[in-house]
Amino acid sequence: MEIFTINNVWMMICTALVFFMHLGFGFLEIGLTRKKNTINILFKNIFIITVGLLLYSLAGFNLMYPDFNETSLGFLGFAGWGIAPPENGLTQSYADAGYTWWTDFLFQGMFAATAATIVSGAVAERIKILPFMIFTIIYVGIVYPIAGSWDWGGGFLEQREVPFYDFAGSTLVHSVGGWAAIVAVYLLGSRIGKFVNGKSRAIPGHNIPIATAGVLILWLGWFGFNGGSVLSANPVTTSLVLVTTCISAATGGVTAAFITFFKDKNLDLTMFLNGILGGLVGITAGADVMSPMDAVLIGGISGAIIVFAVSLIDKICLDDPVGAIAVHLFCGVWGTLAVGIFGGLAGKDQLITQLVGIVSYAIICISSSFIIFFVLKKTIGIRVSVKEEIEGLDLHEHGINAYHE
Repeated sequence: MEIFTINNVWMMICTALVFFMHLGFGFLEIGLTRKKNTINILFKNIFIITVGLLLYSLAGFNLMYPDFNETSLGFLGFAGWGIAPPENGLTQSYADAGYTWWTDFLFQGMFAATAATIVSGAVAERIKILPFMIFTIIYVGIVYPIAGSWDWGGGFLEQREVPFYDFAGSTLVHSVGGWAAIVAVYLLGSRIGKFVNGKSRAIPGHNIPIATAGVLILWLGWFGFNGGSVLSANPVTTSLVLVTTCISAATGGVTAAFITFFKDKNLDLTMFLNGILGGLVGITAGADVMSPMDAVLIGGISGAIIVFAVSLIDKICLDDPVGAIAVHLFCGVWGTLAVGIFGGLAGKDQLITQLVGIVSYAIICISSSFIIFFVLKKTIGIRVSVKEEIEGLDLHEHGINAYHE
């Protein structure tokens, strides 16, 4: 009973840390954008976590963990509306005495909202609030849990002879958000003044110290994001996960900073920060099966990916104000592939399965997010007017400014 209690307390601490990450996302997003859109960004982030939890309790959790039977194809299942502990859900017989059913629900619920938060950053400063809210409801309430069931819910990717492996969500959380982000950015278009004659122009964020605080909060939250994904307080695995997570983050940041310096002759703090996040996303798929040296390699490659992905996104004239696509999509894909290249699961068969998983999630996320945003674009519209964008979404969408000078 004592071990059961310790495990459950650790999982509740990790749940709180993952919840705290939403403050980090908010700080990062407002810091890297202009002050005239601060209220709008914070409103979206608060909407995502509150409505996300409600939707997850209504149907999302039971869509994601439908208890697929042996005859199921493992694509879609539903365990019913609402939430209630199953028999023995609050005893040691549940989840190998790692935690109670209530803790399980809340921990997973914190993950669910993150996918839409990733999209929020990519579409910042020019999307209408109502269509974004509608997208969040559909994507978090339906798409994310169905996609999550394919692996974490025991679906067809988990049922493969060599199961797909995503320890804490490089694909299931980060790429799921990243694929939707790139579709949304494409359909939405760039901010006024971002591209002139095909060349990218910098639109500086208004508060880089707040953005820096946001990244440090996210790094701290990752102790819960990855550490909690052990699903117990197992001292050996938990401590290894925290070490690989931190080493990958540090290496990602340093690599991105140095490559940017040699490439652009500039010590760019924002690239340093996104390199840290890239390292965190990259290690997330295999944090429990990697050695510290593996984490150095994964984080270093993630940091390099950040620099060149940001340049690529600019060259193809996609406007991502916070670098969400480079961080969450590019590094999410890389981290998922890395499971088949480094660590205890490395091998050709595992790599093939990882590729199958990446393609499967790309298909469902691209198609679903395109349908949602395209329909919204053709009906109620997804972009604010030129006047609203120039004067700021805070004034026109919310009737209030974040700062009173």
